[in-house]
Amino acid sequence: MPYIVSMAKSKNLIVKPNRRTSHEGSIPNIGGINIFSSFIIPYLLFCTGMMDFYDRTVIAGMFIMLLIGFFDDMVELTAYKKLLGEIIVGLILIVISDKQLTYMFGFCGINEIPVWISYPFSLFIFLLVVNALNLVDGVDGLASGLGILICLFFGIYFQLAGDVQLSMMAYAMVGALLIFFIYNVFGGKSKIFMGDSGALVLGYVIYLFVVEFCKISEGVVPNVNPYLLMRAAPVVAICVLAIPLIDTVRVMTTRIKKGISPFKADRNHVHHLLLSTGLKHREVTFILLGINVIFIVLGLLIRNLRIEIAAFTVTACAVILIFSLWRTVDKYNRKEIIENETQNTGIIE
Repeated sequence: MPYIVSMAKSKNLIVKPNRRTSHEGSIPNIGGINIFSSFIIPYLLFCTGMMDFYDRTVIAGMFIMLLIGFFDDMVELTAYKKLLGEIIVGLILIVISDKQLTYMFGFCGINEIPVWISYPFSLFIFLLVVNALNLVDGVDGLASGLGILICLFFGIYFQLAGDVQLSMMAYAMVGALLIFFIYNVFGGKSKIFMGDSGALVLGYVIYLFVVEFCKISEGVVPNVNPYLLMRAAPVVAICVLAIPLIDTVRVMTTRIKKGISPFKADRNHVHHLLLSTGLKHREVTFILLGINVIFIVLGLLIRNLRIEIAAFTVTACAVILIFSLWRTVDKYNRKEIIENETQNTGIIE
């Protein structure tokens, strides 16, 4: 990491403060390069002998995703060019590597998904997960902290399920993110940002974990402890990714209601709203990490409920969370308006 930071500064691979950011000073934004290399070296070292053709295409797709993110960090690709790149990588992962969602666990009476529906549905989920992790990367430690929580959950699950390769992949990502988290949050002069190169790779890996997690609960993987089979596995996966998914759906819905492009950047994300109440970066990060932990616990508690009931429960909790956030921000804004009016009145008098 020190080498990456030094190299980024010498090559001017930095991001300066702008209307979309809340940092001060010029900070290197290629932390994704370090995350990828810190992840891939131990993974290949321990898992090369277990890899088949499909696993190699997964790694190839991840590398292409890294390049897309890196180019976006350097030249700022348009939203549609970036989306096109994500679609190409998604198709590599879904079609060639066969990492697709094929089972709905009885949701609305649906079990098996036909292939012609599975491909576009899986691609939609892929784009949702990848961009959710990308969009939540707005304050120090948030994206990496969520990534650590999510990958740690899946790593433990895959280990319990006996899938050594997937658990090694998850743990390798936890280790890579943990080093980045330290530099990103506590780095001082060595501070570095994840950038799109890191966020896109993280979203790519997490989508892979979601697919494999759901496949295990389908019962298609042999010799798995029945206790690990979850009746509402997709809902549990949503809970594990709660903060990124809830915020992305909320922001996209708000933009569409206002008649603007869902890809247009703004400062309406949950971390921006919390920052507007006077909270510091670290406070926002740890509050949202705590909320995500609560959703993970909720997911485990409802894992064997009927999937419709589990989905309703999580949706209700998400709505309550969003409503509480709006109330908090609105209350703070009203307080500021009253204080400003009081100060202005005093000046006039």
